[in-house]
Amino acid sequence: MPAVSRRRTIDAPVEVVWATVSDPNHLPRWWPRVTRVENVQGSPGAKRTRWTTLLGTEAGRAVRADFRCVSAAVNERYVWEQEIADTPFERILKRAETEVRMHAAGVGTEVTIATNQSLRGFSRLGSPWMRRATARTLSGALSGLENALVGAEPRV
Repeated sequence: MPAVSRRRTIDAPVEVVWATVSDPNHLPRWWPRVTRVENVQGSPGAKRTRWTTLLGTEAGRAVRADFRCVSAAVNERYVWEQEIADTPFERILKRAETEVRMHAAGVGTEVTIATNQSLRGFSRLGSPWMRRATARTLSGALSGLENALVGAEPRV
């Protein structure tokens, strides 16, 4: 599945955006369905930082997902991938990587979030639905980030 991305200019300095995006402990403030972050190993913004998120489902249950930072450049980008092997996600995904890029845009910051996922087996047939769901998640993440940083009303 090709990458899906969304972009928005947020009325906050790039340093503030970086501090929020590069610290996994902030994910519940802005990433959709993240209810809690556990087991953060490593410093915020550091490459090879690892963490576990608890994602809330529509049925009200929590699903655990493990992630690790694979690339980071202060005030420019933060990239993480989901650890898929030996998890329930292994039936659907081969790979899932998320990149957040940021650069100064006037007094604000232009933020681009892109996700690149490789689907496994018959899951590939659901690619159009997965792409739409991913686009909604990324739009929700940008709205959540904007709301967390500037208190704006979330956009849909």
